[in-house]
Amino acid sequence: MQTEKRLDEVNCAGAVVRDARGRVLLVRRANEPSRGSWSLPGGRIETGESPADTVVREVREETGLRVSVGDVLGIVEFGPYTVADFDCTLVSGTPVAGDDALDVRWCTRDDVAALPTSPDLLAYLDAWGVF
Repeated sequence: MQTEKRLDEVNCAGAVVRDARGRVLLVRRANEPSRGSWSLPGGRIETGESPADTVVREVREETGLRVSVGDVLGIVEFGPYTVADFDCTLVSGTPVAGDDALDVRWCTRDDVAALPTSPDLLAYLDAWGVF
């Protein structure tokens, strides 16, 4: 059976990037959804773009980092947004807030627990075994 696509559905891709100390990279969102909240870098998949290409582009735009993309860790749905979150490996760079990001930082699990994040971010990271 084929699933019908919702008319308001927005397909997105996100990145779970960790540093050598096991911290995860978060950005403080400048735009909706979850404006002002801390979240994984990522964004809308553009026409003709693969989810992996979206992750590489969005991470570079939002943080200045270069990453390689691995497996999908999970799919998150909230409102019209369906986000495929990928396990990524840091290739190079130093994080600097860029396009669509107010700030960027490496976070421990305790940091994530203390920050205002996008809905259920810590629960997803725990379920995916990120920390």
